[in-house]
Amino acid sequence: MDLSNNSLSGNIPTFHHLPKLEELYLFHNNLQGWLPSDVCSSNMSSIKTLELYENQLEGKIPRNIWKCTHLEYLILYDNNFSGNIPLEIGNMSMLRGLVLGMNDFQGEIPAEIGKLTRLETLNIAYASLTGNIPSSIFNISYLTELELSYNSLSGTLPSNLGISLLNLVWFSLGYNKLDGPIPSSINNASKLTILYMDNNYFTGSIPDFGNLKRLQRIFLNQNTLRGEESSTQELTFLSSLTKCRDLKYLAVSQNSLNGILPASIGNFSSSLQSIWAENNHIKGFIPSEIGNLSSVLFIDLGNNQLRGPIPPSIGNMKKLQRMVLYENKLGGSIPNDVCRMNSLGELYLSENMLVGPIPECLGEVKSLRLLNLSYNQLNSTIPPNLWNLSDLLELSLFSNYLNGQLSSQLGNLKSIYYLNLACNQISGYIPRSIDSCQSLEYLYLSNNLLEGSIPQSFGNVRNLRALDLSYNNLSGSIPKSLEDLHFLEYFNVSNNKLVGEIPDGGCFGNLSDKSFSNNLALCGPIRFQVPPCTKVHHRSRSLKKLMVPLVISVGIMVIVILVFLKKLKPKKSPLLPNAILPVTEYRKVSYMELQQGTSGFNESNLLGRGSFGSVFVATLSDGLKVAVKVFNMQLQGAEKSFNTETGILGSIRHRNIVRVIGCCSSPEFKALVLTYMPNGSLDKWLYSNMRCLDLIQRLKIGIDVATALEYLHHGHTFPVVHCDVKPNNVLLDQDMVAHLGDFGIGKLFDNEEVVVQTQTLATIGYAAPELGMEGRVSTHGDVYSYGIMLLEMFTGKKPTDDMFDGEIRLKEWVSESLHENSVPIAPALQSSEDQDFCAKEQCVLSIFELAMKCLATAPNERINMIEATTTLQRIYATMVTEKRRPPYAFSVTIRDNGL
Repeated sequence: MDLSNNSLSGNIPTFHHLPKLEELYLFHNNLQGWLPSDVCSSNMSSIKTLELYENQLEGKIPRNIWKCTHLEYLILYDNNFSGNIPLEIGNMSMLRGLVLGMNDFQGEIPAEIGKLTRLETLNIAYASLTGNIPSSIFNISYLTELELSYNSLSGTLPSNLGISLLNLVWFSLGYNKLDGPIPSSINNASKLTILYMDNNYFTGSIPDFGNLKRLQRIFLNQNTLRGEESSTQELTFLSSLTKCRDLKYLAVSQNSLNGILPASIGNFSSSLQSIWAENNHIKGFIPSEIGNLSSVLFIDLGNNQLRGPIPPSIGNMKKLQRMVLYENKLGGSIPNDVCRMNSLGELYLSENMLVGPIPECLGEVKSLRLLNLSYNQLNSTIPPNLWNLSDLLELSLFSNYLNGQLSSQLGNLKSIYYLNLACNQISGYIPRSIDSCQSLEYLYLSNNLLEGSIPQSFGNVRNLRALDLSYNNLSGSIPKSLEDLHFLEYFNVSNNKLVGEIPDGGCFGNLSDKSFSNNLALCGPIRFQVPPCTKVHHRSRSLKKLMVPLVISVGIMVIVILVFLKKLKPKKSPLLPNAILPVTEYRKVSYMELQQGTSGFNESNLLGRGSFGSVFVATLSDGLKVAVKVFNMQLQGAEKSFNTETGILGSIRHRNIVRVIGCCSSPEFKALVLTYMPNGSLDKWLYSNMRCLDLIQRLKIGIDVATALEYLHHGHTFPVVHCDVKPNNVLLDQDMVAHLGDFGIGKLFDNEEVVVQTQTLATIGYAAPELGMEGRVSTHGDVYSYGIMLLEMFTGKKPTDDMFDGEIRLKEWVSESLHENSVPIAPALQSSEDQDFCAKEQCVLSIFELAMKCLATAPNERINMIEATTTLQRIYATMVTEKRRPPYAFSVTIRDNGL
């Protein structure tokens, strides 16, 4: 009886009066309810095939199912069955096919299934199963298909697996919690065609697969596997796979291969279509033999440690559609041979060390849909014919040294939806032809040298969701036509030379003041923190016209006088090499003014206490609100701390470092007058029940502190070591911009990079090991402290938490969690209803990986703050981009990966 592939509904009736029924097909309907308990009554003793899959059946599988003693095929997958799989199934000795996947069972796989010696197919995937896989199952010699993926199965695999399952064709254990090594005996299962062992905790080296001649798919990605150890450090398992002449898909991504690509990679057969090997610590050069893979459609070697040039032989990969080499250390120029890949649709070369020009011939690769060359050192103009790729969907040239002007041919990119040219040296005007890019949704042109006005034609780009023009030299007013961009969610024109009224209609109603800060003379609604716009009468305009010549004349006279006085001024003697001049003069503040401004240093004005004194909020005589750091001169080291902080802060000016406004100093009283930070310290925000920082805010604060340390270590005349980087010394202004403060125990170096001090003053938990053990102070110590602070910000755990009892510390706790594929995200960042949780988890994972590089035990093995800042900015850019990326952007990737 075959009633499959219909629209039948309701319950399944009993078939008491069909004693000769042997085959019953009811699959792919809308049948509901429980499976009848008497489905295998004595009147149905002849049933051999029962296929009920793809319905909505629920409840438990009846325990008396075993009474169907002649049943050979029981197919129940893709229903809503629950409860335990009945042990009695083990008594159905005639079973050849048992398919129970895609249900919601509980508990473990019954060991009794191992009694089914005739079983050829066992499929219990997607079934919520736990526990170990019964060893008895691996003794069913007739098995050709074993599918147990997408459960929570644990334990190890038996060493004789490939010997006892000689007939295995399809073997799938992916997405479980299995660990231990992959048995080398699997090489004996010579009929194996499909092998899925991805997303588990398998360890050890990847075995030889050379005997699996029929192998077509092998997925080992997302484990902790390593390459076969050899004297040459070559990944020998890849050489063994070249013997598998039917291999189509090879996936070994996100392991710890830590080896070199062998030249034999060019010996793969013409059947190979896709290679996934990203995030594997693969090192060395890309062998030129890779060009022999003329039939490969997709190759991903991103996020490894590959170095050297891109071999010109890649041009021989004529069928390649997607090439991913991002986040490596590839150098040299991009070879023109890349243009010989006539089918190339996506090219990812971002985050390398590529130099030179962008190949002009790329504009002739008409199949190109996505081109990402971000985070390199490319230093040419953008090739004119690149604008001729009318079918290009995404172009990212972010963070290079590209120069020249934007071509009016930019409007030829009719299909472009994402265009990122930020952080380059592009000059000139924004082309009016931008309105021809009607599919454009995300446009980033910030941090360039663009000038002129913002084109009115932007108002015609109706699909724009993000527009960033910040940090340029744009002038004129903000076009009112932008109010018509109904989908615009992110808009930034800060740090330009814009004037005039800020539009207030349409999408501008949802923007904040940060979108317009640091411009020449913008005006508008008070919520944008700009002056209100005032109407100018004709009479006052005429008066202004008369005043212009007078102002110019006075200005010229002032300049002449200043030049004359400068000539009369005696020359100063040359400065000594270690002389540090303050950038600006301190404001002189009297003790009386500070006493009055703090109401006699009253406790009500106390902001906090530190190692050498207290900080008060004060209002000076001119109404300026400031923070006053008063040093307790009774404490040993207080005067030295005052002198150190005065010397350091007097020589530096940076937007992310607390600024000294003035000081008050006498033998009995010493105080620093600092910029007031209304949002207090980062420490208070991390551990307050009344305040909360989201992921993006924490990431921005991390970037702010990293930028400050990068300036101190690498951007200052002499390196400055803070010595006490921690959340309590990170202060937040009214815009939640972070400022590093409290340099009381800092060090200003001359030519040395390391000094030794006998007294350790840094905070416990944040101090680098070499500081506590040897007293060694260097910029590496700040990097270590910063790494601890990053872990604290995103785990919500202080390094001095009670759970860290000495045997395990914050660093080790996070490291072990990552080893177990668990990301310990701060509770404040977690939400069961968070649709972006996976993206958040990946973001935090990247941050933890960066933190671990900061926390290397040996100081010289730690990354520097330039690398740390760049990495965090990349993480931020990725997070913001993914948050704004439309869903169909992912479908392109999925469609083109060969599956």
